[in-house]
Amino acid sequence: MANVDADVEVGDVPNIQDTIEILLECRETGRNLSNQLPPTIYMVPRRIRDLSPDSFEPQVVSIGPLHRDDELVQEFEEQKATYMHHLLHRLEQLDLSPQQILDACLHRVNGSIDRIRACYGGMNPYTDAELAQMMVMDAIFILEFLFPSAEHLRLISGNVILKHSIFHDLVLLENQIPFFVLQDIFDCTISRIQTTSLTSVVLQRLRFINPFKVIGNDGVGIAHDHILGLLQKSFHPTKNMPSTRPSLPLPNHSAVELDKAGVKFRPNKDANWQMAIEFRSSWLACFCWCWGNRILRMPVLYIQDNTDLFLRNVIAYEQCTPGVPHYVTSYACAIDLLVDTKEDLFMLVESKVLVNTLTSNEDATNMINSICKEIILAEFYYKEQWQQLDRYYNGYWPKNLARLKQAYFRRPWNMIALFAGFVLFALTIVQTIFTIKAAN
Repeated sequence: MANVDADVEVGDVPNIQDTIEILLECRETGRNLSNQLPPTIYMVPRRIRDLSPDSFEPQVVSIGPLHRDDELVQEFEEQKATYMHHLLHRLEQLDLSPQQILDACLHRVNGSIDRIRACYGGMNPYTDAELAQMMVMDAIFILEFLFPSAEHLRLISGNVILKHSIFHDLVLLENQIPFFVLQDIFDCTISRIQTTSLTSVVLQRLRFINPFKVIGNDGVGIAHDHILGLLQKSFHPTKNMPSTRPSLPLPNHSAVELDKAGVKFRPNKDANWQMAIEFRSSWLACFCWCWGNRILRMPVLYIQDNTDLFLRNVIAYEQCTPGVPHYVTSYACAIDLLVDTKEDLFMLVESKVLVNTLTSNEDATNMINSICKEIILAEFYYKEQWQQLDRYYNGYWPKNLARLKQAYFRRPWNMIALFAGFVLFALTIVQTIFTIKAAN
């Protein structure tokens, strides 16, 4: 021990007082940060991102600071100036000078710069001036893209691939600006041209990327984190739904298994909640299964090229942002429980609960089965329905009906053999009756 101490130079011994001061400074920084709300725009955790990196990275345009330096989006940065020119030109025709408009926009943004910084997690150290310029330029680009003039609309519509790629980039969690910034710039610009609601137009213009196609809560008068947050809130029910913790493991019965037990699938339209799933059973099913088939009603999901990207970003937002209810996560886990194979998916497509526009049912099945990987199901809004479904499936008649179908109705030859057996049995009875009568 003495030899070790002798080898240590005096300069290598840490100064305890200096270390304490550094730790106290860290504590003071933590105290300041503890007063801030958690960020709402951030890099998606690696465990989720690595499953599908392309679903979270912008392909054409960078919005906000998190992907500003990506090589893929550098080419389009100059195009933002074109969008700003078109919007300011329209305002100039109303005798509003571009300088006055930009001054009003920057005044709004500079007044909220600390609040803007607090919205981001893991942001590069931009100066206030750089961040303010970025917010104004990106907000004007989004507004001109969503509210284009007739002339600019013709230019945008000419490049369909570019247009759709921009729409995709606008719903990425890592590619957002705070919604209050977008609203402030909207008030300084578009609101002077036309009387409309920013939230309603955003939802309408992004409807094609919404895999449920139904616009629910329009969010007017409600605070939103960003465009993706607005889309997520459009899935909220008009009345509060009770939050329930799932009883794990959840009952797992595939669509084919449930069909064999007498469960049918139908589209659902609920005035309170577009994501509602309903299952109703009755005593009639216990006595006469042929008339007592139960129906599981579900919202219609359109499986298209952008469905995977959309669901992954909404689910990541729900999973990582405190206070956001897990409505879409719950639905994704529910549909994943029903779809194990392409036969399950085909059954839901035949029932019009799913609309598959991908090249094959196998591709759609793989997409559904991968959405909920690495997801923590902290809330499940269909717990009661799944418990009812499980109780019904495990009941005497449905369970035995499923076994009967599996044993005798799985293949056509099995049904023919069973029918032939019934006919032979009936003929045997008839022959026995005639034999008895002849003997008498």
